[in-house]
Amino acid sequence: MKVRKVIDVEVPGLGERIRKARESDRRSLSAICRQIPMTTMNWYKIEAEETKALPIDTLRRIEEVLKVDFGVEIED
Repeated sequence: MKVRKVIDVEVPGLGERIRKARESDRRSLSAICRQIPMTTMNWYKIEAEETKALPIDTLRRIEEVLKVDFGVEIED
């Protein structure tokens, strides 16, 4: 049996903030994506906010790799 709890939180401008953090990093996008891991196509979709929802685990991995905190908190 599965029990699931889904919480969506709207974070305006998150894609732009991710883009700026990436641009301030000296590594190439390919190098960053290999550490996540994800494709560059998916990364660009995140920056353009074309992704319907960004899993919190992926966001935390992006924060870890870019060494930033976007301040997104999800309460239980």
